[in-house]
Amino acid sequence: MVATIDQAFIKQFDAEVFEAYQRHGSKLRPTVRVRNDVRGASCVFQKVGTGTASSKARDGLVPVMNVQHSTVECFLQDYYAGDWIDRLDELKTNIDERAVLANAGAWALGRKTDALIIGALDSGTNEAIGTQLGTTDTDPLTKAKVLLAFEMLGNADVPDDGNRFAVVGWNQWADLLQIQEFANTQYIGPDELPWKGTQAKRWLGALWMPHSGLTKNGNLRYCYFYHRTAVGHAVGSEIATDVTWHGDRAAHFVNSMMSQGSVMVNNTGVVRMRAFES
Repeated sequence: MVATIDQAFIKQFDAEVFEAYQRHGSKLRPTVRVRNDVRGASCVFQKVGTGTASSKARDGLVPVMNVQHSTVECFLQDYYAGDWIDRLDELKTNIDERAVLANAGAWALGRKTDALIIGALDSGTNEAIGTQLGTTDTDPLTKAKVLLAFEMLGNADVPDDGNRFAVVGWNQWADLLQIQEFANTQYIGPDELPWKGTQAKRWLGALWMPHSGLTKNGNLRYCYFYHRTAVGHAVGSEIATDVTWHGDRAAHFVNSMMSQGSVMVNNTGVVRMRAFES
């Protein structure tokens, strides 16, 4: 075997893994604030407060808003997904083992990316709970809980600019499909029904999607209604793949890795909807 054949393998795996990561990897990364090409062990996200406009007297000084500036630090973490490809096993199977490993590595890293973002969402403290509105922990995801979360974002002046998202568990997605205003084309129009080929749709000015990895605490599934800028995701290294030949094993070891992290930037822009799930 040519000594430099690994270089061709690495390029092939890099392409396959990244393609699979984009296709079936992270679902939540496009819904948050992303900083790429971070150098160092952490990334600092800027947080800017709100300003207030004031009047001034004729020929007087323009009033200063004194907008508050603060920072949130996001620490990067390194993750790996590797496996072996036995040289002779490749001759005995009719499947593309390289493609299988490429997909497995990409999906593993994609799940880890989403787990980091979900961890940041879990650190939020705003919850759509109001017993006077019938939103209790003994109920599934109801229209009352969704509307309360929608109201909380609006009252907090979270921008309604097309960058709001909502992520729920699959059980809660089924609950939403029982709500006429969510599922019926007469309420939302044919263009807002679930997209062909995937379960995602727009409702209440947000993109809604189901996710299997949301935190479940006892019988409560944590679902979220949030704005893109509320959560920061830092990328120190996109997926990189290393292929090495181990003569003692007569196999290649394929290792995919990345360095990423997530943090809550603005707690105001995230509302948790707790839903009962047995």
